Amino acid sequence: MSAAPKLDAATEETPAADASLERIRRLVRVADGILSSMRQIADERQRETSGRRYKLTEVSEMLDKSVDAIRRAEAAGLLPQPEFRPSGQRLGYTLAEVNRMRDHFGRRPWRAADDEPVLLAVQNFKGGVGKSTIAVHAAQHLAERGYRVLIVDADSQASTTTLFGFNPDRDIEVEDTLLPYLIGDRADGLGYAARATHWDGLDLIPANLGLYSAEYIISQQVKGNVALLSRMKTGLREVARNYDVVVIDPPPALGMISLSVLQAANAILIPTPPSSIDFASTAAYLSMLEEVVETLVETLRLPVAYSFVSLLATKITPAKGAHEAMREVMGHCFGRDILPTALLDSAEFDTASVEMRTVYEHDGATTKTHKRCRNNLAAVMGDLETQIRRTWPSYRAALRAEGIA
Repeated sequence: MSAAPKLDAATEETPAADASLERIRRLVRVADGILSSMRQIADERQRETSGRRYKLTEVSEMLDKSVDAIRRAEAAGLLPQPEFRPSGQRLGYTLAEVNRMRDHFGRRPWRAADDEPVLLAVQNFKGGVGKSTIAVHAAQHLAERGYRVLIVDADSQASTTTLFGFNPDRDIEVEDTLLPYLIGDRADGLGYAARATHWDGLDLIPANLGLYSAEYIISQQVKGNVALLSRMKTGLREVARNYDVVVIDPPPALGMISLSVLQAANAILIPTPPSSIDFASTAAYLSMLEEVVETLVETLRLPVAYSFVSLLATKITPAKGAHEAMREVMGHCFGRDILPTALLDSAEFDTASVEMRTVYEHDGATTKTHKRCRNNLAAVMGDLETQIRRTWPSYRAALRAEGIA
């Protein structure tokens, strides 16, 4: 029997390659379809709820003003009249309305004009530590408190952008991301990329997969001019003049964008879960951070200064003794360099993300699980807010005047 004729490499591989590519294309189409459905559900629920509304008693606490004072201001025409349900009950106040009240009563927590805006990088080089979740919830917490906030998605995976209800590769053009500015195609600042979100006082610079090309382009450009690593610093510090806090979500790896973020930031928050493996990764990140900052400052002569570098224990399950033990060790060893409150693990984060929302937006306020998660978030973000405010000389002076500092 004669041997079967041999096919050349091109003949053998082409059908398999074509089939593999088609499988991948089909998976892409299915994934895009799921994301579109999730986005549609999120949009419908956003329209139904018109965003969160705050009860009068909640607003009273947020403003530190009595209910009667708010009612008197409304009755005198100093504040817009509240909306009412058909039943005669107050509909509640939007965040924009709450902020108008803050303006009227002088209750904005803004930095003084000569205080430096805080550019906070939420960073760890290990994925899965809750980096984007923490960045978005921090930004929304601060916006709810009345600060002017910009959140910058510097990660081509675009998780932060997705949590604001966008399908990054359908809704966001690469020209609307950091990319054009970082590679030098635009020299007019980063204002072009900042867009308003459905949170009053909170703007977003979005990302999509195209941002990843910045890694290659910048690496080629800086070979001839290391100072180009300062582009992000220049752009963010200029746009930050319009905000109190800029929250930056960088990639979970050391590349050109992460290096740019480390130079641009003036504060760092490092999320770390309580397992020994995750903590080892955090220790490696800290060691690498030391080496990178040393290189930026001493070798490349690029100035870097952080008002604080703090750790945050994340994904803690109280029922797990090992988690509690690790958190106790971290607290004892790091002292003031770790936030006092740990972020507890909660199914609420996953439940909300399915709807492209955050815990702050998810309508689950009646459940005990949701309330526990919200209370824990309030404590964690309250710790972070205190860290941020203590960087401002005007705040420290106010504390001293009250005999607190």
